[in-house]
Amino acid sequence: MLFCFRSIFKMGSAEEVTKSIKLPATIDLALRNIKDAKMFAMDIGGSLTKIAYYSTVPFKKIAYDSIEPGQETESLEEAMYETTEGARLHFIKFETKHIEYTLDYIQKSLLGSNNKITGSTIKVTGGGAYKYAELIEQKLGFTISKEDEMECMIRGCNFLLKNINDESFVYQRKASPEYSFQNPKEMYPYLLVTIGSGVSILKVESEDSFQRIGGTATGGGTFWGLGKLLTSAKDFDELLSLAEEGDHRNVDMLVKDIYGTDYTALGLPGDLIASSFGKIIQLSSNPDRKFSEADIAKSLLYIISNDIGQIASLYAMLHKVNRIYFGGFFLRHRPVSLHTISYAINYWSKGQVQANFLRHEGYLGAIGAFLKGAEAVDTASYAWTENLYGSSSFRAGSWPHKDRDSSLEVDHLEIDRFDSQLGCCPLLMNADKYIPDTVDLTHDHDARDYWLECFQESLPKFTDRAIDSQAHAPNVNERADKFKEKFLTRLQMLKAKPFAFGNLTVRSLLDMREHCLKEFDFHDPYLRQKQVENKTALALLPSRLQDLENMDWQEKQVELALGFLAGNVFDWGAKEVALLMEEGSLDFSAAKKAIGPRPWLIDNVDGWLERLRGPAHKCVCIFVDNSGGDFLLGVVPFTEEMLKRGSSVILCANSHPILNDVTYAELVILLQQVAEVSPVIKEGLMSGKLVARESGQASPCLDLGRLNNQLAEDMNETGVDLIVLEGMGRAIHTNLETDFKCESLKVAVIKNKWLAQRLGGEMFSVVFKYEPKKEK
Repeated sequence: MLFCFRSIFKMGSAEEVTKSIKLPATIDLALRNIKDAKMFAMDIGGSLTKIAYYSTVPFKKIAYDSIEPGQETESLEEAMYETTEGARLHFIKFETKHIEYTLDYIQKSLLGSNNKITGSTIKVTGGGAYKYAELIEQKLGFTISKEDEMECMIRGCNFLLKNINDESFVYQRKASPEYSFQNPKEMYPYLLVTIGSGVSILKVESEDSFQRIGGTATGGGTFWGLGKLLTSAKDFDELLSLAEEGDHRNVDMLVKDIYGTDYTALGLPGDLIASSFGKIIQLSSNPDRKFSEADIAKSLLYIISNDIGQIASLYAMLHKVNRIYFGGFFLRHRPVSLHTISYAINYWSKGQVQANFLRHEGYLGAIGAFLKGAEAVDTASYAWTENLYGSSSFRAGSWPHKDRDSSLEVDHLEIDRFDSQLGCCPLLMNADKYIPDTVDLTHDHDARDYWLECFQESLPKFTDRAIDSQAHAPNVNERADKFKEKFLTRLQMLKAKPFAFGNLTVRSLLDMREHCLKEFDFHDPYLRQKQVENKTALALLPSRLQDLENMDWQEKQVELALGFLAGNVFDWGAKEVALLMEEGSLDFSAAKKAIGPRPWLIDNVDGWLERLRGPAHKCVCIFVDNSGGDFLLGVVPFTEEMLKRGSSVILCANSHPILNDVTYAELVILLQQVAEVSPVIKEGLMSGKLVARESGQASPCLDLGRLNNQLAEDMNETGVDLIVLEGMGRAIHTNLETDFKCESLKVAVIKNKWLAQRLGGEMFSVVFKYEPKKEK
């Protein structure tokens, strides 16, 4: 929604407004960027209100080209940052009874800011759009523009599925864990079943093509209405909590109650409900028989859920769609609700249709309404990602209803904008089924316990590193303490609820830590260390290249492979290695010796040498890892050799800093410096045979499903026939088992003792995995 700032305030003074505000403390986090808001939208339901707003957020960016070699201390801190403007989407959900207080809070926040907002209308959807139109205009001075609810729901669903990792999930009550998160690469077609007071079923065939194909009047309103008549529950959530405690078998008549066992001739199991509320009939013969409210609530929930499931599955099979998403916040992520819908869909479709649920199901309408008025933001031209610092965790499981203070339930979702659009790597063999992460910590309890503890143990040293990187900056210790506290709180939450933000992986833990760092203005804690290591490695590069030139062909190829690995030892993200590097006891020669003799843990060197005796590759795409010795003494000589063979080379580096990984901006500068000592690299850059590209990533781990679009296009156009993944994050934590349409080389040194032993090796075990082109 767009509105005019000078007409926004039509009521009392800021002091009068403050007196009326009684919102919980959690609203401060949810609305912390409200003073920078540029657009608003709302989805107002009978029980829940969702507010969407867009804000600009100042981000510091490393100005690498402004840093002089040897520059230190205060002058470095002054030169290394430039401020850029980022974009963030905020979605807040709270009970509608607090809408007036929330509007007062928003008014007060905007009144005290210098924010300039243009326009005069607000996009609003939901049943409350008319009821609260006058209140919104009175409080904020907006004119209401009512948007179609179903269209908003679909726009919101498409946006979440396209941009948010692990947005959808499948629920299986007997699985461990019960939640299995999905990231479908092919979105369409699907059915969206919105469960409000009634139920609408929509078939979505593309971003802009959809139709309502059916529905039922038996929905959330039916459940709540009958529940009010049949139980003493005072609100919707209390009724759901009653249902969780009940046993429907005391109320429902089952197949075995009629036939004594299964009805095998018709394929009907004995526990199948034959008649909902069927046992109530027994009241006529035994008027003193009492039925518990919990049992009645459970039976009622099953009636509604089975009806919705059956109708939805029949429409899915009729329209030949095998995926259904549910939205509308009737389900509330309650296990009892998820199970009943999942069971009904599976039963009536005979396993041909899958029930999918959404982590942020309650925000669909608000997101869609926002997108309807967001032409100025141009949301479709960028990729977006969930901010794991500012978003509430996925609330699943039973909710206590006794003494529950609903005022404390303020949920929020934050989504940050990427610099560009992201797309899927065209070289993936099975893009639809691609899962980047080698281990899902949500399922692997032992791995989860280890990695959560590992991140927690390294937190003090990591915090010290962040402080050292800005030793002369204001409030650095205070900001560092807040970062440490926030990330530690997140780690403790994940120990208890590993599915809080979708699949838990090493990649997601690294992402979460970076999001927390940036929130407290730490943007590249290893910048100084990278500068020092690059300077040292550049000095060693000429002799390294000369030594390689003096070797015969086979010795040189083996040494290039060994150098690739020796360079990869230098990794500040590995706890054991970081200790050695802090002591100064690790140099390139020591790293080569640490690797140990062949055969390695995964050793395809002979196959790789045999391939090198054949024709040159057309184009080699290398995803590089660490700065310093890794890139300059490992990757650069390998790149030289590929160029000498006649191959083109694309070097891909992270778009944003993390640990001591080389970034794209650093890579461009390093290649210019390398060109001064390597005629081969210089010629490659001048001829265009060697190019640097940014990956679109901000993690040591690599999600090939979300690459920078320009890189993905280049990979297609240049005919990449060899992809090289270097480092633990890119070749072990992710993509170790990924199949490609071209040849691949996965190279890493395992610098974590626990992980090495788990894979059957020891510290500094080597993965040198060459795989020829896979045939479909």
